[in-house]
Amino acid sequence: MKKRINGQLIRIAALAIVSTMLLMAAVGYRLFTGQIIDSLRIQSQVIRQMTYREYLPEKLAAAGVNAEQDGLRITVITIDGVVLYDTEGNAEQMEDHSSRPEVKEALLQGEGWDIRQSATMAKNTFYYAVKTEEGLILRVAREADSIIRIFTEGLPVIVIFVLIVFGICVLFAHMLTAGLMKPVREAAARLEKQEEVITYEELQPLVDTIRKQNESLLASVKIRQDFTANVSHELKTPLTSIIGYAELIESGMVEKTEDISHFVTEIHKSSNRLLTLINDIIRLSELDAEEKEEVLERINLYDIVEACVGMLQINAERLHVKISMQGEAAYVYSTRQMMEELVYNLCDNAIRYNKEDGRVEVSVWNRSGKVILTVKDNGIGIPKEHQDRIFERFYRVDKGRSKSTGGTGLGLAIVKHILTKHEAKIELDSEAGRGTQIKIILTGISGDAV
Repeated sequence: MKKRINGQLIRIAALAIVSTMLLMAAVGYRLFTGQIIDSLRIQSQVIRQMTYREYLPEKLAAAGVNAEQDGLRITVITIDGVVLYDTEGNAEQMEDHSSRPEVKEALLQGEGWDIRQSATMAKNTFYYAVKTEEGLILRVAREADSIIRIFTEGLPVIVIFVLIVFGICVLFAHMLTAGLMKPVREAAARLEKQEEVITYEELQPLVDTIRKQNESLLASVKIRQDFTANVSHELKTPLTSIIGYAELIESGMVEKTEDISHFVTEIHKSSNRLLTLINDIIRLSELDAEEKEEVLERINLYDIVEACVGMLQINAERLHVKISMQGEAAYVYSTRQMMEELVYNLCDNAIRYNKEDGRVEVSVWNRSGKVILTVKDNGIGIPKEHQDRIFERFYRVDKGRSKSTGGTGLGLAIVKHILTKHEAKIELDSEAGRGTQIKIILTGISGDAV
């Protein structure tokens, strides 16, 4: 970036120098031209006081006009364009001069001028014509260097001047670039140290965005670190249990059949917990993979809820919880797997974290183009200070109760990922000791849609 800014400043400086030089040359030549024409006008005013027969060198010198020294060419022309007198001889006496621009202008307006370039482009001839009292045209001419010749002769000085100015511009460009980049470098260093950044007002939105990205990245890294630590801990617990019971059986230290049966049951229970945990971790990884394209289809959420409630009925009865449902056919675009996981995890949590003789009510309704899925229970509820974190991976409100119920701590994290993919909205209403209601709002489609 520094090189690009520096290069741009140098290019601008070079363009400014060239433009200025060209403009100065044009303005200077215009002033030079004006001075020559004014000089010719003054000299013609002196000459016109005399008759053309008096245009002798000694007469002109006496009047203050040195034609030879000043390089003047004096010509007297009739209104018909016939040359009556010319200081350079009679070569043009037969030539018609009435068509010359300065002569035509003098005939019409009393005076006129013109500049004509020589064939070699090294000299320009300046003509000034004025109408005399005798009805003749007095034309005074003088040669001067053309702008090309003036520029060529002054080229060495111009080149030296341009190089000096360009060098100064390059030096100032480096200094200006360094000054511009200093706050940016300081901002980068401060951002890296998580310090307060004071920089250009125009850069503040960028600094704020980078800070937010850094904070998000750090939060993401922390979440991954916590997730790795939690996974290790969650996997270690059932594995330790399995290894411990297996070693007891293998060593022959357990002789009673009922003890062996108990240990086998515990090994089986820990294995199931381990398998469930691994399956949930794998599923979360699949949902995290943004590049994976899900093939969506038209799903009747009511059918999914009905099947899920039927499947969880036995588990609810075992925990002395009554689960019921109500609603109507409601269609969404999704995959059957994601909708089944969504409903299952919400209903399973409502059953697990309930109380004896508790109830779980599930409903599905269509409301103004939206599909509303509600899972309500009268269980233990969630304290206010924990409600913002219950969708985090492995986060548990009551760790002791969570492990005793067999939960993995990933169910609501999976729910959150599914809702994010569907751009759905979730509303949580809970109070400790009085139960929880979770409302999911999905974009619905018509039941007649194909």
